[in-house]
Amino acid sequence: MVDDTDRRPSPDALLEAAERELRGKLRIFLGAAPGVGKTFEMLLSARARKAEGVDVIIGVVETHGRAETEALLQGFEIVPRVEVPYHGRTLTEMDLDAILARRPDLVLVDELAHTNAPGSRHPKRYIDIEELLAAGIDVYTTVNIQHLESLNDIVAQITRIRVRETVPDSIIDRADDIEVVDLTPGDLIERLKQGKVYMPQTARAAIENYFTPGNLTALRELSLRCTAQRVDEQLVSHMRENAIPGPWAAGDRVLVCVDEAPRSAAIVRYGRRLAERLRAPWSVVTVETTRTARLSEADRDRIANTMRLAESLGAETMTLPGRTVAEEIMRHAREKNVTQIVVGRSDKARWREWLEGSVANDLIRMAGDVSINVVSGREPVPKPPRGAVEDATVNGLSLRPYLASLAIIAGALALGEALQQTLDVSNIGVVFLMGVLISALRFGLGPGIFTSVISALAFNFFFLPPLYTFTIGDPESIVTFIFFLIVSVVASDLTSRVRAQAMAARQRARMTENLYMFSKKLAGTATLDDVLWATAFQIASMLKVRVVLLLPEQGRITVKAGYPPEDTLDEADLAAAKWTWENDRPAGRGADTLPGARRLFLPLRTARGAIGVVGIDDDRQGPILTPESRRLMDALTDQAALAIERVHLVEDLDNARLAVEADRLRQALLTSISHDLKTPLAAIMGAAGTLKEFAPALDKPTKEDLLGTVLDEAERLNRFIANLLDMTRLESGAIAPNCGMHDLNEIIGSALSRAKKILAGHQIEVDLPANLPMLRVDPVLFEQVLFNLFDNAAKYSPANSRIRVQAFAGERAVTLQVLDEGPGIPPDELEDIFGKFTRARKGDSVPAGTGLGLAICRGFVEAMGGTITAGNRTDRKGAIFTIRMRLPSAQAASRDLP
Repeated sequence: MVDDTDRRPSPDALLEAAERELRGKLRIFLGAAPGVGKTFEMLLSARARKAEGVDVIIGVVETHGRAETEALLQGFEIVPRVEVPYHGRTLTEMDLDAILARRPDLVLVDELAHTNAPGSRHPKRYIDIEELLAAGIDVYTTVNIQHLESLNDIVAQITRIRVRETVPDSIIDRADDIEVVDLTPGDLIERLKQGKVYMPQTARAAIENYFTPGNLTALRELSLRCTAQRVDEQLVSHMRENAIPGPWAAGDRVLVCVDEAPRSAAIVRYGRRLAERLRAPWSVVTVETTRTARLSEADRDRIANTMRLAESLGAETMTLPGRTVAEEIMRHAREKNVTQIVVGRSDKARWREWLEGSVANDLIRMAGDVSINVVSGREPVPKPPRGAVEDATVNGLSLRPYLASLAIIAGALALGEALQQTLDVSNIGVVFLMGVLISALRFGLGPGIFTSVISALAFNFFFLPPLYTFTIGDPESIVTFIFFLIVSVVASDLTSRVRAQAMAARQRARMTENLYMFSKKLAGTATLDDVLWATAFQIASMLKVRVVLLLPEQGRITVKAGYPPEDTLDEADLAAAKWTWENDRPAGRGADTLPGARRLFLPLRTARGAIGVVGIDDDRQGPILTPESRRLMDALTDQAALAIERVHLVEDLDNARLAVEADRLRQALLTSISHDLKTPLAAIMGAAGTLKEFAPALDKPTKEDLLGTVLDEAERLNRFIANLLDMTRLESGAIAPNCGMHDLNEIIGSALSRAKKILAGHQIEVDLPANLPMLRVDPVLFEQVLFNLFDNAAKYSPANSRIRVQAFAGERAVTLQVLDEGPGIPPDELEDIFGKFTRARKGDSVPAGTGLGLAICRGFVEAMGGTITAGNRTDRKGAIFTIRMRLPSAQAASRDLP
C-alpha cells in the first residue's frame, strides 16, 4: 500500500499558494472574438463587487461607443488618463502611477493585449497589470483568445489574419480566475448586423472575412479548451495544496507504465489510442528500482526506444526512482490526479508471481478510484538462432562470485569448528549467517542465495547431529535448520537490496558531483571557446562518447569545438546537424529523421530558443543514449546552453555599452563641432565680408581690427582642429613620444609665448627654481599640455586674475603646477573632467570649448610616463592642475646618495 505519511500537502504547491497570497488577484474575462461582451461582463462583475463594499476604480475601459457599456460606467471612480505626445499627436494611456498611489482594492483594466504608446513606462499593458498585481491590487481585465502567443499561428491558420498584439501564455497561467464570455456564432453575427460591434460598413466586411460561422466556431473551441486546461491545472494545484489523494475525475488523465519487456511498445500505442478516445492528456513512465541496475544493455536500449516512441506520439515521458514499481506508480498517479493507468499483463509463472509479486495485481489492490487497464500487448519477438540462449547464458554467467562464495563458506566452516573446539559456542549458525551477509553484500542476490543454501547444508552436515550426514535426528534441529535457511535467504535478499541501493546512491552522488563541478567550471569561464571546450570534454568523459558542438555563424551551422578535437563531420552528419538546427528537434543516428548519419544531433536550447547543436557518437551498436544517459545528457546540455547564452548576453551587453558610448561621443562631437566651428567661422565670415563690402569707407584702425579678428578666430579654429587630430592620434594609439633630455624652463617659456594672446588679460606668475633638473620628455607634446592648461585657466579665470606656474623637485620626480583664481572644480568632478567631451559644471555661463583639452593633456602626459591630476586651491578660490614627471633613473640614483 502507499504510505499514508506521503499524503501531505506538496511543499511546492504551498509555496506557490503563499506567493499568490502576497500578490493581487487576477481575473481574466476571455472571449473567442470581439463583440461577445467581455467588457460588459467585467463591468457587471465589478458592480457586484462594489455593492459588497469593495473599493473599485476604473483604470481604463474602452466602450467603443456602445451605449449599454457606457451606462455601466456610472458610479465608478475613473482615473484620468495620462497624455503621451507622439509624432505631433497626443495619445492617452492608463495612469499607472496614479493607480498605485490611490491603491484601490480592485482596478478594471480593459484590453490586456494593448500596446502602450512609445515613452510609456512599459511597452505593453500586461506588464502594467503585473506591476499592479505585485503591489497587492486585484485586477479585472479582458482579452480575446487570438491574442495568446502560443495560439497565434493556429488563429492565423484559421482566420488567415495574423494578430500582431499578443500576450505571453504566462500571464494566463498566473490568472487566479478565467471567465469565458461565450456567445454562439449566430448571436454574434446578429450583433454585428445590428451595429453593436462595428460600424455598418466595417461590420459587413468583418462578416464576410473574419466573422464567418466556421471561424467563430473554431475560435470558440480554442477559448473553451484553453479555459478547461487552466481549470484542470488549478484543480491539481488545489489537490496538492490540501493533500487530497484523489483522483477527482473532473477530467481524464492517462498514465502508461512500461519496462524492458518487448510488449512495452504495444502498450504505449494502446495508451495513445485510449488517450485519443478520451481526449485526455497522457504520460509514459518507467520506474527505476534496484533491479534496474542489473538490466542488460539490450533491455536498457529497449526502454530507451520505448520512451522515444512515446515522445514521438506526443506523450510526456518520465523516469521515476522508487523502492517498488507499484507504490511509485500509485504515488505519481495520485499526485498528478491520474484516472486511467495502463499496464502490461504479467507473463510470470504462478509460483514466480507468488514469490516476486505482480505489478498489475499490486496496482489493482492499491488502485482505489483509479481505473487499471491491464493489456496483453504481445509483440512478435524474433526467434534467436540455435545456441544463442545457451551462449548468452554461458557468456552472461560469471563463476567468480560463486567460487568466492564457496571460499567464504569454507572460512565460516573453519571459524565455526575453531569456535566450537575452543570456546564451546553452541550457536554456530550466526557464523554462517555472517558469511551469507558478506556474500550478498559483495556479490549480489544470486551468490547470496547460493551461499544461503550451501551454508545451510554445511551447518546441517558438520554441526547438527548426527554429524557428517544430511540426516537430522532431533526435531529441534529440524526447526533450527529450517529457520536458519529462511533467515539466511531473507538476510541475503535484504543485503543484496541494500547493496543495490547503495550502488545506485553512489552512482547518483557521482553524477551529482560531476554536474556540480561542471556548473562550477562553467561559472568560471568568460569566453565562448572555454565554455565549448569544457562542455565537449564533460559530455565525452561522463557519457563515454565522441562530441562535436556546432553554433550558427554567418547564417549557417558550423563546428566550433569537439572531443577528440580532430574529429570531423561528413556530409550526412552535416545534413542532420543542419536539420536539427532548423527544426529544433533531434536528428541522425537513432532518431526518426536522417537515421543514416553516424552521429545523433540534439538541439542546445534555452528559454529564448535554440542556440546551437551537439552531436554525439560511439563505436557501440544500437541507440547511443539510454533513459539514464539521456537525462544526464539533457542536464549537461541545459547547463551548457545557459553558459553559452550567458556569454552571448555579456557580448551583447558589451556591444550595447560600446554603441551607447559611441553614440554619446558622436553626439558630443557633433555638439562641439556645431558650436566651436560655427562660432569662429561666423566671426571670420563677418569680418571678411565687412572688409570686402565696405573697404573704401573704412579707416585704417577699423581694417586692422577686422583683420585681427580674422586672425584670432582662425587661430582659435586651428586650435580646435589640432585638438581633434590629437585626440584621434591618442585613440588610435599613434602617439609615440620622441623623448629626450630637455630643460623645463625652456618648454614653459615656449608655451607662455605661444599662449600670449590667450593670457593677455591675466597676470602671469612663474616660480621656477634655478636648479630644476632636466626631464626626459617630448618637448612638442609637453608644450601642448602646458598650452592646453593655460588655455583652460584663461577661460575660467576672471579678467586681471593671477595664473601661477610653479615647479619643485623631489627625490624621484619633478612636480609642475598651474594655479588659477577661477571658481574651482566641483569635488565630484575632479576625475571626470579628464574624460572626452566632459566639462565641469560652472553655472549658467560656460566659456566656449570642446571638452577635449584636458583629455589630451592626460593622454600626452601618461604617454611620456607621468601623471596629471586636478584639485582645488586651499588658500583661495581656484583650480590647481599638478603634473608629476619622474626623474631619469641615473639622476634619481645620484640624488639618493648621501
